[in-house]
Amino acid sequence: MPQRFLTLADVSEELNVSAGAAYQLVRSGELPAIQVGHRGQWRVEAAALETYIQHLYAQTRERLETASRAG
Repeated sequence: MPQRFLTLADVSEELNVSAGAAYQLVRSGELPAIQVGHRGQWRVEAAALETYIQHLYAQTRERLETASRAG
């Protein structure tokens, strides 16, 4: 069974960004996450991370299409 929730370390590894960058994505609300446990550790649902990645692909595609029409 695939893992449902990822730690911020998992997210940073998956996106190949720093731990601080992953934390900022979560804190800004750009990447949906929950806090669990008495220490409030962040967890990101694997499906939410995949949705976020697909959203970034769509944004990139749109930006490239706009640039190619303009240039």
